[in-house]
Amino acid sequence: MAIKWVDQLALEGKRVLCRVDFNVPLDDEQNVTDDTRIRAALPTLRHILETGGRLICCSHVGRPKGKIVPSLRMEPVGAKFAELLGGDHRVLVTDEPVGDGARRVVQEAREGDVVLLENLRFNPGEKKNDPAFAKELASMAEAYVNDAFGTAHRAHASTAGVVPLLSIRGAGFLMRKEVEFLGKLLGDVDRPYVALLGGAKVSDKVKVLDNLIPRVNQLIIGGAMANTFIKAQGGELGASRVEEDSLDAARRIIDSARKRDVELVLPVDALVADSLDAPKGEVVPADRVPAGKMALDIGPETRALYAEKLKAARTIFWNGPMGVFENEPFAGGTLDAARAVAESSAVSVVGGGDSASAVKKSGYADRISHISTGGGASLEFVQGETLPGIAALEE
Repeated sequence: MAIKWVDQLALEGKRVLCRVDFNVPLDDEQNVTDDTRIRAALPTLRHILETGGRLICCSHVGRPKGKIVPSLRMEPVGAKFAELLGGDHRVLVTDEPVGDGARRVVQEAREGDVVLLENLRFNPGEKKNDPAFAKELASMAEAYVNDAFGTAHRAHASTAGVVPLLSIRGAGFLMRKEVEFLGKLLGDVDRPYVALLGGAKVSDKVKVLDNLIPRVNQLIIGGAMANTFIKAQGGELGASRVEEDSLDAARRIIDSARKRDVELVLPVDALVADSLDAPKGEVVPADRVPAGKMALDIGPETRALYAEKLKAARTIFWNGPMGVFENEPFAGGTLDAARAVAESSAVSVVGGGDSASAVKKSGYADRISHISTGGGASLEFVQGETLPGIAALEE
């Protein structure tokens, strides 16, 4: 890909519009509860400032659906950003994403100031990739840098529409790291190459599975999606979540793995309970869940089996929890998987979303080679899709 990276751009004295992914969680008091995405963008933003660029950041928070939602304003995000950025830099938050007010803040900003535009998705033109909205964004800057991998799979005004309107354009350090690590998973890798996939739905992962099966040596399945595979092979799942309309897809994937000599590893035991909020579970064979019970986590025998496979791996891609990890009694399988991935000697890539949260919760995040900041974007990349936010920057 012929993409220019931020350290290849002449940005001194230029107003630089930087698309960042500051879509961070806020509590009821408007405090940022996880600043990982802000921290991830800091190397790029500091580079722009240190090379004399005049920085204009833009992002979205939440899903305001084209309307102003007071609880999703960028002000608390800007406060946390200023705290993490440090130095003498002021972070000026505009009261609208585009328009006279935003333009005035940009024009009046002093050297070293950082402008953070109001939530892009307050304007319906952002998600619609409206040319007029893109033109307004571009009019405030002379250069463009995209460092928001988490939105690279969206053809929005700030990720695609604005790009051809600014002749100086490229991607940031975070985007480069994401592309390099995820790209390795689709090329030549050290083997054994193990994909560990969890989560609720087979239907969400069919394309990923289809793209990985010709590449991996082992495919390990956990989470509720494993129920569908077990049911497809004749297992009894009680009241467990099963995608009945994905049983044929599961059988096709099982057959594809067998034909390509890919070892498909499914749970042998499960932790089951009457409800999601049960205080504890009981261990049963994964293919013989009693009536009225639901499988909510992988069992101890399965955890040991998965850890053994991961220990021998040289390359690992992991996306999706092994159970209902947000509930403490059923978090063990996911946390044990995180530990096994971290303790392996493999190049390990975690594909964002719930699995990234699980790794952080486990305390092993610093032992993972790369944790993606984009759940949906990382999955689309690994399933071989062209991401609009990346394609727009290719020259």
